[in-house]
Amino acid sequence: MKRPAVLLPRSMLPRFMLLSALLAAFSGLAQARPVALGGVLISPEVQTRPLTGAVEGLPVEVLPRLGVAVQNSSSGLSLSYAGRTLTFVGGRWLAQNIASVPATLPVPEGLGGGLYVPLSVLAVLGVPTLADTPDVLDFAQAGAAPISSVRPVPAQPNPVPANPVPANPVPANPVLPMPPIIQPPVIQPPVTQPPAPPTLPVPPGFTPVAVLSSVRSSRTLDRNIELQRVVMEFSAPVAYTLQRDRSGMSVTLPGVSSSPQTQQLESGDDLGVSLGAAGSSVRLNTSGGVSEVFTLQNPFRIVIDTTTNIDSSVPPPVQQSGLPGGVTLRRLGGLSLLTFDARYSPRVVAAGQGRASGVADLVKSLGGVAGVNGGYFDPASSLPVDLVALGGLMLSPSLERRATLGFDTQGAPRLGYPRPRYVLSSPGLSLTVNSVGAKPNPLWVTAFVGDGRTAVGGDALNTLTLQGGPGSSAGTVLSGRVARAMTGRFVPGVGEFAVTFDASRYPQLALPVGSPLGYSLNWQAPGWDGTQEALAAGPLLISAGRVVLDPVREGFDTSGSIWRATRQVAFVVVGNQSGIAFLDNGTPNDFAHALLSAGVSSAMRLDSGSSATVYVAGGYLNAGGYLNTVWSRTVPNALVFVPRVGAQGK
Repeated sequence: MKRPAVLLPRSMLPRFMLLSALLAAFSGLAQARPVALGGVLISPEVQTRPLTGAVEGLPVEVLPRLGVAVQNSSSGLSLSYAGRTLTFVGGRWLAQNIASVPATLPVPEGLGGGLYVPLSVLAVLGVPTLADTPDVLDFAQAGAAPISSVRPVPAQPNPVPANPVPANPVPANPVLPMPPIIQPPVIQPPVTQPPAPPTLPVPPGFTPVAVLSSVRSSRTLDRNIELQRVVMEFSAPVAYTLQRDRSGMSVTLPGVSSSPQTQQLESGDDLGVSLGAAGSSVRLNTSGGVSEVFTLQNPFRIVIDTTTNIDSSVPPPVQQSGLPGGVTLRRLGGLSLLTFDARYSPRVVAAGQGRASGVADLVKSLGGVAGVNGGYFDPASSLPVDLVALGGLMLSPSLERRATLGFDTQGAPRLGYPRPRYVLSSPGLSLTVNSVGAKPNPLWVTAFVGDGRTAVGGDALNTLTLQGGPGSSAGTVLSGRVARAMTGRFVPGVGEFAVTFDASRYPQLALPVGSPLGYSLNWQAPGWDGTQEALAAGPLLISAGRVVLDPVREGFDTSGSIWRATRQVAFVVVGNQSGIAFLDNGTPNDFAHALLSAGVSSAMRLDSGSSATVYVAGGYLNAGGYLNTVWSRTVPNALVFVPRVGAQGK
């Protein structure tokens, strides 16, 4: 049971707040607390929330009540108070008219569809508090709410006094004696009687069973998805009939009295209330959209929720409620982290040689739930410019200098800098293949995995196709055999392994059909044996919980567009879960530090910028679109998370 409200004089606040901070440090974890203004609770529903890193946060909608101006848009979150401004953009805080900002200042975090700002951010802005105790967080009463891009939480019609300080506090540390508690007089707010309801017109001979007391509406916008809510409140429960048509709907309310009216809603929809001889009717013209009608009790209300896609060229946002079980989405300012538990496994998927597909299509091709575009590629040919490996086969060669992501048969990830090479083996023969692709290099042995469409070979060159499958990544000799021995150009079948060479340079490979000849993929990197799938991109952002960004090692030109501030995507490891990260806007350096602050232990950037696309459960984390029906640039490969066989979902 909470004790009566107690407020401290301002002269005692510094010592009391210091003791509160010490007690909070011993508690170890942030707990939700009610929030008050000038000793009066804002609302029973308004509380702080524990955020990542054992800190507390406030919903952004509450901040205007504290005198903080809030501007929240796709370009960043800006908070202003008393001439001081903090802007969160690119994964970090930028300050204006503030002497110093702690490097460890926590970032905003999305929870349950809302955005929360850490309390330490408000302290840096200088927002004053009256009491900070385990029972309540009490802020000084601000004037009128400043102009903001979020609607402030309204004040309660009947304020409830807060309980900032318990009557019997924890004994003070001898070095920091607890000052005596002074209880000021409690000032009760004046009680006002609500105005009498207006007299409604009633047709002759009409006896109403209920009154339509009010009609109100609200509108929220999530990217391009508009949700309009119309609430009709009645003096008693009523029966109604609903008739839908192409323009909207009509609600017939027999026996209900009302005040006729017409209004245009914030969305532009038209709403009309009319009164007839048998009752009332409400007409809502929605101009498209999908409407759901339901009722609420105490008091009785009829609610019409209309969802409309107001811009079909923009990809639909991800809905938290639609995420499958085991999939978690965290929003930390402009950074989004999508993580997957043990029910899912990461996979590499390719559209095919010289082909490209939308990320959503690549996800669906494997029966996955989410995916992100993969490595860098040439837009003109849709050919990857770096390593792609599937099923232990190298479909595209490695540049051997950029970060690479690999998976074993269980989906366990590894990040590093392997130098994969095919090795041909037979009794008395071990030969390293130095070229991979459909176009042979006459000076070398060239390997290619057939797709059923692309020709290999060449004039005066020999080509062997091998059967038996690849050997181990350690280069163990496989008992494979020559399936075909060809000269000139021809098209190998899907998955058929072909090697092309000049017999005058490599006479040991001029073998007849049936001769033993195996092949394997040697990764030439510790810990990479058994890798079945791999994708190179880079740079490597985080390893072992620290930023390891090294553009010189990986051959990236930091003066070029590849290093510009843009949309960023990455494969990440958070705790024991793998996932996908998306940053609205920032440089690779911004991205790396934002990921580190979010608790990411390992991360490798994927192809970012215009290609950056994250699809999950029918929605997209990226707000930019390219094709009205795809909402992503087509890509030759992607990283996809698929349910494990036998895993139980939601």
